[in-house]
Amino acid sequence: MQSSGGSAGPPEGGPGFSQPTLDSFGTPLREVVFCVVDLETTGLAADACGITEIGAVKVKGGEVVGEFSTLVNPGEPIDPRVTRLTGITDEMVADAPGIETVLPMFLEFAHGATLVAHNAGFDVGFLRHACELTDTRWPRPPVVDTVVLARRLTEKSEVPNRRLGTLARLFGSPVTPNHRALDDARATVTVLHGLIERASGHGVVTDAELGEFCRAIPSELQNRKRHLADGLPQGPGVYIFRDADDRALYIGVSVNVAARVRSYFSAAEQRRRLRDMLASAERVEVIECAHRLEAGVAELRLIAGGKPPYNRAAKFPEHRSWVRLTEEPYPRLQVSRKPPAPGTPRLGPASGTQAQAAISAIEAALPIRSCRTRLSPKRMSPTCVLGEIGRCAEPCRHTVGVEEYGALVERAARAMDGDPSPIAEAVGERLAELAASERFEAAAERRDELGAYLALAASSQRVRNFVAAGELVAAGRAKGGGWEVSVIRHGVLAGAVRTPPRADPMPYIAKLRATARSVDPADDVLDAAHAAEARLLLDWLARPEVRLVLVEGTWASPLDGAERMAGAVPHDPSSWRREQSAW
Repeated sequence: MQSSGGSAGPPEGGPGFSQPTLDSFGTPLREVVFCVVDLETTGLAADACGITEIGAVKVKGGEVVGEFSTLVNPGEPIDPRVTRLTGITDEMVADAPGIETVLPMFLEFAHGATLVAHNAGFDVGFLRHACELTDTRWPRPPVVDTVVLARRLTEKSEVPNRRLGTLARLFGSPVTPNHRALDDARATVTVLHGLIERASGHGVVTDAELGEFCRAIPSELQNRKRHLADGLPQGPGVYIFRDADDRALYIGVSVNVAARVRSYFSAAEQRRRLRDMLASAERVEVIECAHRLEAGVAELRLIAGGKPPYNRAAKFPEHRSWVRLTEEPYPRLQVSRKPPAPGTPRLGPASGTQAQAAISAIEAALPIRSCRTRLSPKRMSPTCVLGEIGRCAEPCRHTVGVEEYGALVERAARAMDGDPSPIAEAVGERLAELAASERFEAAAERRDELGAYLALAASSQRVRNFVAAGELVAAGRAKGGGWEVSVIRHGVLAGAVRTPPRADPMPYIAKLRATARSVDPADDVLDAAHAAEARLLLDWLARPEVRLVLVEGTWASPLDGAERMAGAVPHDPSSWRREQSAW
């Protein structure tokens, strides 16, 4: 009997047979090149946000063979909340190359490799959208998701969740994930190797077997409910999963409703919360929208109004907090969930933590009282330690009169509604003193409080100026031609339309303005839901493809407002004096 390449010829007169080779089952994992990638972005939606950083590590046979790391200019402002998470600021990416430059470099680095990412749908989604924006062919590499592998190969008894930081600790990663792309990619390499070692115990030794092992089989429930996605529109809109009593279970938004709803019935949907939702779902209602922005606003309003049980984000805007002055002879700053009266000084809405940090920054700069005792101008009250160390004007002891204390309160009001530099300078001096005396932990606390105050003041003033502007009309280029037009009145989306390709948009705009909803005039946001919508609209207006068509009234930010200082707090407290001189 002769053999060649693992095949044996048939015995004379016997049936033919073939001995399979190892190659027919895939490439041994020790010979596979993996490109482990991580992205930092300006937000969560690939079709609405930009990439700020790409980090990747190429490994083969357990050894690192190359690394790739670069910041990326996303072409849009970075939300301060994202900056606090990643440390990436607008200044850091200002001179960085754009995605049109970085993407070909990354694709060349990753050419021929199997892509690996933790929650790969997120990273691959952004990379594919970047390819669409730059007219680049997506190479369709094989993809391994370490989240999916971890669900198959780890137990709740050893890890409470499958977050990257948790798994990195489990597998002894020498690098701690910190929301910076290259470090997170390095940590993911350790997690990948640990998971592959466990997968080998299940007989997974080739890339083909690894891919098959990663593929979850759609549950019987998902197959049974798949018909709920039949006949849905393929354009932008809001989709609502409803139960047998027609109650909203879950509300989502997409630029392609049909494709998005179908994804809930695929193997890729592994979230237990949403699988539980499907068990009660009986139908899917769709609200078609003119474009993505109208769909996003509709989703925001519906979630806040209906509070569907399976939604998490944006469900309780009334739980957001405000910084306001109390109404008493000797006012103090307080965190409140009740929106301040129109026209009164305020910061917010924000998380309670950010609101309290902003108050701490103002109190560190001004001797305004922080005690909760209700003071009377007619009788004295016991003093506290802050008064004894000169951190409070001591209205409790009548050290200052009502009018003199009122001037102090006016300075606090200006810190919320106007120029933040007096607060920043006073806290900055203290910050520099702490850093000079090597009290770095205390300096870091003051730095974080100042950063929270400046970010909140900038956001609050930006929204107030936007709401007070009155009516704005703006248009963004639509994919496939035409314009996505929005009429905005006092921070509320009043009307939306998409114009046909190659058509004059002005008649459509005129008709839209005539039929758009009326909105009561306002000089500031009325509540947290109003603020959330205004911020969503502002994010859209900041996109590079959006153009202003008309502004009735004045939309401007004062030169001495807080926006000029947003993101100005350095990570290194010792560099504070240099930062101040730059202003």
